[in-house]
Amino acid sequence: MSRRRVAITGLGVTAPGGIGAPAFWQLLTEGRTATRDITLFDPSPFRSRVAAEVDFDAEAAGLGPQEIRRMDRAAQFAVVTAREAVADSGLDLATTDSYRVGVSIGTAVGATTALDREYRTVSDGGRLDPVDHTYALPHLYDYFVPSSFATEVAWAVGAEGPGTVVSTGCTSGLDAVGHAAELIREGSADIMIAGATDAPISPITAACFDAIKATTARNDDPRHASRPFDATRDGFVLGEGAAVFVLEELDRARARGAHVYAEIAAHATRSNAYHMTGLRPDGREMAEAIRTALAEARVAPEDIDYVNAHGSGTKQNDRHETAAFKRALGEHARTTPVSSIKSMVGHSLGAIGSIEIAACALAMEHHVVPPTANLHTPDPECDLDYVPRTARERRCDTVLTVGSGFGGFQSAVVLTRPERYAA
Repeated sequence: MSRRRVAITGLGVTAPGGIGAPAFWQLLTEGRTATRDITLFDPSPFRSRVAAEVDFDAEAAGLGPQEIRRMDRAAQFAVVTAREAVADSGLDLATTDSYRVGVSIGTAVGATTALDREYRTVSDGGRLDPVDHTYALPHLYDYFVPSSFATEVAWAVGAEGPGTVVSTGCTSGLDAVGHAAELIREGSADIMIAGATDAPISPITAACFDAIKATTARNDDPRHASRPFDATRDGFVLGEGAAVFVLEELDRARARGAHVYAEIAAHATRSNAYHMTGLRPDGREMAEAIRTALAEARVAPEDIDYVNAHGSGTKQNDRHETAAFKRALGEHARTTPVSSIKSMVGHSLGAIGSIEIAACALAMEHHVVPPTANLHTPDPECDLDYVPRTARERRCDTVLTVGSGFGGFQSAVVLTRPERYAA
């Protein structure tokens, strides 16, 4: 029996620099950066005071007053982005068997923004101990349980099939899509609304990353602060946003004449069982995830036309990734374009993996590889083709995107053009 194949038939993006997939793609192809001084809170007490913020107006995005009051910022991103994806797919979910439509949403830090705000309220700015719970919103429980994100998306689109939240740190966006694809392959659903969201730009998040010096201290030049693979890099720039997809069983999508962006050919994930935040320099675990994904997709290393890197801009991650690509792809790694869009939209933690899948699908759609902005001084230890500063025209039939997360998570997703590969 041939296995069910999974297509992306709709996508939505809420990202720094523009709301919606067209604005997102324009930013990437122009090589513009959306990093700037933090405006969402007073960053003056912190070491790193820059971020990639989304200019998001919930009311203008179509959310009502009750939705805005009920939902955390990340949940608002997810709902708005899911609606864009469904509209883009051309599906009429009202006439679809809702029990065959599921939801899989990834997030690393859940309702951080709302929890931070509510703590400041019930503690009177940190002055009360114990806190006064009578000042808390009635929706506080929803902020404590990230599963509420999947609930909100399911309500928004009318999905009554499998529903889950995947939280595996910074690989959540890849793993949520991979989980959704597997549910379609095994026959548990025909359609999945899948992606990830995070809105971590808050004092507590800034303090946590300051403590381990993972974020950049280049506060005098926000636009050029995110420098993946550059010898002068000094950490990542925090971001926020969401990307959501309509995943559909491929034969079903073709039967209704749907536009197919790409096929989710494979997903693999590995753990390094090594260190909470550290990475081995040889890239062995990421390489194993890549090799497993390639084998599942039934493609060879030399079939990869473009690699979307995790490319966070920390010293150890960029070296680790470079080694992993060489280990998994062999000599082909040296002739394959690799880039990091975090140089432009920052690192939105659990959301970024899905945002990067969107970038890959659009790269396949338009035959353009997005650049690594701000790459002026290549690190000799990062000696691959990292597409510095300017987008590049290139036919992309098979694309690899990878992620690396605290806790030792390493994930890889392979996207292919369906007509290139037989079932």
